[in-house]
Parts: sequence; C-alpha cells; structure tokens
Amino acid sequence: MSSITKSLLEELELAPESVQQQVLAFLRHLRSRGAGSDASDDVHALLPLAESAWAADWDTREEDEAWRDL
Repeated sequence: MSSITKSLLEELELAPESVQQQVLAFLRHLRSRGAGSDASDDVHALLPLAESAWAADWDTREEDEAWRDL
C-alpha cells in the first residue's frame, strides 16, 4: 500500500460519515471521467468552455486593437 493510500485511509477514519460519503462520491466522479491522468489534460478540456464564456468580451474591436501589435 502506498504512503498516499495510507494517509487517505487515516484521514477518512477520522472524518465524519458525511465527509466520507462526499469523498467517495468525488473519487467515483474522478474515475468516471478518466481523471488520474495528467492534470494538464483537465486544463485542456476546460479551454473550449473558457473560450465560449469569454467570447463576448474577447470578440470586440477594442480587444482586437489592443492585441494587434503583440
């Protein structure tokens, strides 16, 4: 058993059952979406969301002018 697994188990044993249930749900969520891979994969998965959320602010003449020389 790895040291991180041991530490997690120790913390879980001290946590109230409601926290244990939240941790379990979170771990299942991470596994279901394939987490555990490189953290940069998560960042890249969020880029399209960020682009669409900020599009209204970015797609303006003022922004184009501000970034034109960069």
